[in-house]
This record gives sequence, structure tokens and C-alpha cells, in this order.
Amino acid sequence: MIRSTYARKLCEIAPIIPVLVVHDVAHARPLAQALVAGGLPVLEVTLRTPNALDVISEMAKVKGGYVGAGTLVTPDDVVAAKDAGATFGVSPGATDMLLQACEDNDLPLLPGAATASEAMRLLERGYDMLKFFPAEASGGVDALKGIGAPLPQISFCPTGGVNPQNATKYLSQPNVVCAGGSWVAPADLVQSENWAEIEKLARAGSQLPR
Repeated sequence: MIRSTYARKLCEIAPIIPVLVVHDVAHARPLAQALVAGGLPVLEVTLRTPNALDVISEMAKVKGGYVGAGTLVTPDDVVAAKDAGATFGVSPGATDMLLQACEDNDLPLLPGAATASEAMRLLERGYDMLKFFPAEASGGVDALKGIGAPLPQISFCPTGGVNPQNATKYLSQPNVVCAGGSWVAPADLVQSENWAEIEKLARAGSQLPR
């Protein structure tokens, strides 16, 4: 059974998935609107701030967006994220408890893997669209090439250290569908509510070749 069908469809929408750390709920909706308008509608809101679940709830109201919860670690995270309106989840790694919780709660998951063994275990369970994390620290493009040779049936969304300078190199790999990046919504622009500049960064990201 393939469990990655929906996650793969999301990853195919745009070359970059914005990875968002949002502190102020008031920023949620205009930030999501700017990113969607710029051509990056699949949004990962990390559960790293006290207001993250409220941010997800607000972003979920934005037309044309697909809002997911990042940094899922526990079964409680899964339930809370889905209740908040997340339509998918992203995790830095994968445990049996977390996978089971996502399956039990019908929350599509982009699970994290950094080694061939982790990727094989996830493939065995039906996941063939994975987050490669932390990408740069785990060997970057060379590591993806190494894993991809014996495991061509697995695709990745590299995240962690991906930036405008190296994104194209990642996206050109045959086993990379998209990449996760935070540079399209830098903290200073969010804080200053410069939505026009964020939309501009999103548009540049949406036009990256892959």
C-alpha cells in the first residue's frame, strides 16, 4: 500500500515548500496570502512557537493554500495539527508511534529520513515520498545521489540548509520533487509586514527549474 500519494501530489505543485516559523497570529493570513499569490501554495507551519496551531487555523482559511504542520514528533502533535486544520504533516524523522498516529488519524505525512536504512524502512511501510533532513548536514546533493542509485523508487523533498544558491542543484536531481526552504519568508520581512517583498521572493522560488 502506497501511503504517499497525497504528499507526492502536494510536492509536485511547486518547486519550493515554504518552511514557516510564525510567532504572531496576526501575520498568519497575510503571510499565507502573499506566498499563495507568489505561486507557493503548499505551506509548512512548524510547531515551534506557542501560537503555531492558531497560525495553522488562520492560514487554512486562505483560498488556494494547502497548510500542513511541520515538526510533528508525537501522536498528540498529530491530533492537535489535524484539529487545527492541517491537511498534511511533516516530520524531521519517523517513529512507529508517529506513523501509526498519522495513519489512524488519516493525516497524510511527509516523513523525514537521512539514511538509506531509514528510507528503506519507510518504503517498507508504504512511504515513497520523503523529506530528506537535515539536507546539507546529511551530505547534501551527493548523499541524495548516493541514496538514489540503489533506491530510485523513492523521491525526496530536501530541507535544511537549502537556499537560493543551492536550490537549483537539489531540484535538478532525478529523485528530488521539491525542496523546503525558509528564505521565502524571512523573519525580518514578516516582522515588518512586507508582504509585497515576500510575494516577490515566493514568485522567484516558484520559477526555479526542476
